[in-house]
Amino acid sequence: MNIDSALVRELAELLAETGLSEIEVEDGDRKIRVSRQMVQQMAAQYAVGAPAMPMAAPAAAPVAAAPATEAATAAAPVDAVKSPMVGTVYLAPEPGAADFISVGKAVKEGDVLLIIEAMKVMNQITAPKSGTVTAILVDNQQPVEFDQPLVVIG
Repeated sequence: MNIDSALVRELAELLAETGLSEIEVEDGDRKIRVSRQMVQQMAAQYAVGAPAMPMAAPAAAPVAAAPATEAATAAAPVDAVKSPMVGTVYLAPEPGAADFISVGKAVKEGDVLLIIEAMKVMNQITAPKSGTVTAILVDNQQPVEFDQPLVVIG
């Protein structure tokens, strides 16, 4: 595989600018993933109540793509709403508020199912069809990947 070092550097810079811990790009049969290890600041900050800020480790390396297995594909429900981006899931509009959805709740096409925060932007994920929520596959404040199943609407 011919590795484009300029692309790897560009992706590493994008990680640093956005605060993400991992980014992956795919071009035909070639897939490049660049990730960095996150290190938490001193534990003393926890005692004061200040949140720890992530610090980047100087690791950025391409990873060869492995073909998707049928088992991984079969694990995701066919009718699942999948994440359109990498980010953090929020099941409610704000802390302490009721969740947008619950298992057994009827939803209409266009109803907000959850929010994904990506790069400090709150993105509403809406129902692609009307139906009943049969499963919620993520937890509140859980990090999610692109194309990860989130909710099943039956």
